[in-house]
Amino acid sequence: MAAKLSPLRLASPLFVFRAGFRPAITTATPLNARLATQSSSPNSPLTPKRRSVTVVNDTGAVPWQNLSIGEKAARTTQQTFNLGLVIVGLAATGAVFTVLYLEVFSTDSKTAVFNRTADRVRKDPKCLEILAGQGMHTKREIEAHGEPSHSRWARNRTIASRLETDKAGVEHLHMHFYVEGPAAKGTVQVHMTKAPGDKDFEYRMLALDVPGHQRHYLVNADGSSSGLSKAGGRLFGVRWN
Repeated sequence: MAAKLSPLRLASPLFVFRAGFRPAITTATPLNARLATQSSSPNSPLTPKRRSVTVVNDTGAVPWQNLSIGEKAARTTQQTFNLGLVIVGLAATGAVFTVLYLEVFSTDSKTAVFNRTADRVRKDPKCLEILAGQGMHTKREIEAHGEPSHSRWARNRTIASRLETDKAGVEHLHMHFYVEGPAAKGTVQVHMTKAPGDKDFEYRMLALDVPGHQRHYLVNADGSSSGLSKAGGRLFGVRWN
């Protein structure tokens, strides 16, 4: 009778080795995790080092209490310089507006006097007749301008004028400019005065000189003139309308 084999004897040593084998599992720490661990160590700085504040690169982002003494001096210098620029700009703007008012917008400016006088010459029938000739003409045909210029493109020509004050405190404004029409060219002579306490200048003399014609007075406070009734000036302290 055949002997029975024990189950233990049938078990292969290789099978036993494989059944009891357990591979070692190693968990590698990721690189990012290690870097994060190192960066969070107590020895590493929490905030990056900032640039030093100077007069050139200061933007005001760093609070005043965080600045050093030198940086505070740099910021103070920069702010003082900026304030100086603002003050200079305001002063220059004020000067420009003052000049514009005195030269253009003021009723006593030479530009305002020139415009009023030129318009007065254009409306005078005798001046219109001399400059535009006989026939139907309008004041738009009469041009007025300042000193002649060699540039044909010059639009704003200088208006010759002189302002004086006599011993009595009376201001005297002397001016002349040029007018042109289809028939002739001429020169307008202006003399205006403003006594102390008066608001506006008054015409003392306003005349048109055209070559080949007798001087035509629109206003002549020192003597009789055909245009005195149109002048609206003063004669012996009386206003003539």
